[in-house]
Amino acid sequence: MWTGCAKIVRKVNGVWWRGFANGASCSAQVEAQATCRTSWTPMTPCYCARGAGFLPTISCLCAASERDIYMRFMKCHKCYDIVPTSSKLVVFDTTLQVKKAFFALVANGVRAAPLWESKNQSFVGMLTITDFINILTRYYKSPMVQIYELEEHKIETWRELYLQETFKPLVHISPDASIFEAVHSLIKNKIHRLPVLDPLSGNALYILTHKRILKFLQLFVCEMPMPAFMKRPLEELGVGTYSNIAYVHPDTPLIAALTVFTRRRVSALPVVDCNGKVVDIYSKFDVINLAAEKTYNNLDVTVTQALRHRSQYFEGVMKCNKLETLETIVDRIVKAEVHRLVVVDDESRIVGIVSLSDILQALVLTPAGKA
Repeated sequence: MWTGCAKIVRKVNGVWWRGFANGASCSAQVEAQATCRTSWTPMTPCYCARGAGFLPTISCLCAASERDIYMRFMKCHKCYDIVPTSSKLVVFDTTLQVKKAFFALVANGVRAAPLWESKNQSFVGMLTITDFINILTRYYKSPMVQIYELEEHKIETWRELYLQETFKPLVHISPDASIFEAVHSLIKNKIHRLPVLDPLSGNALYILTHKRILKFLQLFVCEMPMPAFMKRPLEELGVGTYSNIAYVHPDTPLIAALTVFTRRRVSALPVVDCNGKVVDIYSKFDVINLAAEKTYNNLDVTVTQALRHRSQYFEGVMKCNKLETLETIVDRIVKAEVHRLVVVDDESRIVGIVSLSDILQALVLTPAGKA
């Protein structure tokens, strides 16, 4: 029983282990110590015998058409294959306070966590940085007024208020499902994270993302014939978004930028100067710094001021142009470990955005005839 605290699941050398926080008040420890100590016990070793070599499968793929080879590669591999040898998953009970949950995300270095409802003994959703943004935009008034809802609400209270009539069941996938099914589910449901749940035990094993899937594919690209469309430029393929692009200016108030996130449902906002040149980028991940530094009570600061508090080294905005090939774009986005590239012209003016979901759509779903 772990009501009101975090549960952590790890995979080590092919065996799943479940960790529970020591003591009865992990949530309080998170706020005071920014960490939860865990004790580990082995779980039922489901889906752990998999993992034979990939090359025989790839050689079979090469005999057919090159155009849909990435789609067929994804169909030949299971979600379990993509889970790292050692990984950590934080799970929140819905009775945990919202503020402490976000502090726990920061403390554990994760961007999202599945939500467990003890009453029904089931996973009911995900808590992400998007929830943090939605709370801030919904309840922020001024730097002089504390955001009571963030300070006092439990996760279950927030879900009841926010979801109301829009409740949707948790979108998840089995470890035995194909990676192709995972890609299709991510893009079809317009989500960025897909929990992998063991259908036998009900345990959450991992959270799949576009980034993880593309990185997995990139490991084996050199072993497969390259489809002709990989040598074609972005402009010709039409991969990405090139109209009605969401962006902000350096002096845009932070609360206004957060509102753009919620209204446009984008994961990052290029920061564009008065000449249309891209000078920076403000992503949803940057917003979690507000929780880390407890500065979420003043959202009247500018985007530029907020970006000075980045917790990680920033190498600059990753860019590309419409004349570069899809092969070049995929290689750049995987090596840079970013979630999107900003498309610019020769003067560094913003032209469009190419996201990981755009790329997976082009590589996997479009050749499969799924728009």
